[in-house]
Amino acid sequence: MSAAPVNPLDPVNPVKFAYWVPNVSGGLVTSRIEQRTDWGYDYNRELAVLAENNGFDYALSQVRYMASYGAEFQHESTSFSLALLLATQRLKVIAAVHPGLWHPGVLAKLGATADHLSDGRFAVNVVSGWFKGEFTALGEPWLEHDERYRRSEEFIRALRQIWTEDHTELAGDFYRLRDFSLKPKPLNTPERPHPEIFQGGNSTAARAMAGRVSDWYFSNGKDFDGVVEQIADVRKSAAEVGRTAPKFGLNGFLIARDTEAEARETLREIVAQADHEAVEGFGAAVKQAGQSTADGKGMWQDSSFEDLVQYNDGFRTGLIGTPEQIAERIVAYKRLGVDLFLLGFLHYHEEVEYFGRRVLPLVRELEARLPDTGTGTETATEPESVSAPV
Repeated sequence: MSAAPVNPLDPVNPVKFAYWVPNVSGGLVTSRIEQRTDWGYDYNRELAVLAENNGFDYALSQVRYMASYGAEFQHESTSFSLALLLATQRLKVIAAVHPGLWHPGVLAKLGATADHLSDGRFAVNVVSGWFKGEFTALGEPWLEHDERYRRSEEFIRALRQIWTEDHTELAGDFYRLRDFSLKPKPLNTPERPHPEIFQGGNSTAARAMAGRVSDWYFSNGKDFDGVVEQIADVRKSAAEVGRTAPKFGLNGFLIARDTEAEARETLREIVAQADHEAVEGFGAAVKQAGQSTADGKGMWQDSSFEDLVQYNDGFRTGLIGTPEQIAERIVAYKRLGVDLFLLGFLHYHEEVEYFGRRVLPLVRELEARLPDTGTGTETATEPESVSAPV
């Protein structure tokens, strides 16, 4: 497939795009609807090349350690990420990892090697954990919610120190390092001094941690008001410790069709054919994890059954409609401070190519018309021509 055309008027900081790597069986929706998507390597290698030739900057390899809620088979995230890096030339690949199942020193070593082999394109997504069964099945303790984030914060501090300093000393509550030295270090490039560190989570603890230590903050699917609230919280946390706020990534399941009616009908069919047992099991697991927060705020706490059919609330972002409608909505989110969209698709190969050919050029045209007023300063006003979230 040919690459999306380059707009010479692209702004200095265009919104970026990532996609969920389907390295886990079952696709990105828990539904019996046909998904022309495969979790195997050959399919994913072709997809990675197609994605980087159609405007995608990043790919995120999922992490599951055992069968759960429609994900019967799973490829391990770090090794799969390295394979995709070696199959591409520009795509940055983010490997999802769990503190508690990884030691930061071991991951730092793997990351440095992957970074050299890929010429500086390796990144990590630190997942604090929602699936209790994975930890208990592996004989690891399941910490309460805020403790999991406290461990993740210590993990990130250790990882960054190992990657950037000659000797690491850490006497933490979860990790201890004694004059640990990593050679070679990962690459220090003009874009970043070390592999980028992403994290997710919607809770108060997650937002505060992101402001203190992360390079990127991933949000579950949100409408405009939800995004404004989260960005404000993360920026406040960063300001309190005197650091630059992390960049903001937003999850969205994209259904682009030639007509809005076709897109809405596809969404209706996805939900109508949902695997009720798997969706309800997933919902029970994730809501249990989030309900343990100190203030009752957590990921998936207000998610409906329909939301949970796409397991990171991707429908709620509202990227469903014609290319024109979706492009307008993406740029409206950018005006609120969204730097990156993490996208899922029903039929990856066909829809990634359609995105690069039909949606992305419209996004770049709209970006070029934006006034130079900085990012994240707009109010949460929804343009009349933009379809509301479902």
